[in-house]
Amino acid sequence: MDLTLISRGPQQTIQYGRTFASVLEPGSVVGLVGELGSGKTCFIKGLASVLAGVPEHEVTSPTFTFMQEYPGTVPLYHFDLYRIASSADLTELGLEECLYGTGVTVIEWADRAEGTLPRERLIISMEYIAEHERRLTFRAHGEKHAALLRIYKQRAEGGI
Repeated sequence: MDLTLISRGPQQTIQYGRTFASVLEPGSVVGLVGELGSGKTCFIKGLASVLAGVPEHEVTSPTFTFMQEYPGTVPLYHFDLYRIASSADLTELGLEECLYGTGVTVIEWADRAEGTLPRERLIISMEYIAEHERRLTFRAHGEKHAALLRIYKQRAEGGI
């Protein structure tokens, strides 16, 4: 199942993340794929604000630390794999422990961990269209994430 949305600016991308967070559950794995500036961190700001109550301005990409944990009712594990050199680096980061933990795992540059990601996951491809426009394409892998995406799609059609 796929869903495509167009964002008309950073605040709308953050709002898409907030609404998406409301359908996620412990054990959800979300991969974000897209070029620099495509809106990945904006989307995560929305996720973190709902899941962990983190103010938007406190959410940044953990490019140099690779992982940031935001504790909350449902913890959010935010990975940034931009600087990953090999799959061995993923083992050292503890990615697998988070993937099968009690929180939501979100991974920027998820295409760099393709062989490590679980079969059940949701991938969001983010594309730059224009200065303030981005295309977000959600693709569910596995029944659990397909069910979550169906709920999100209903909410999106209702005017996120």
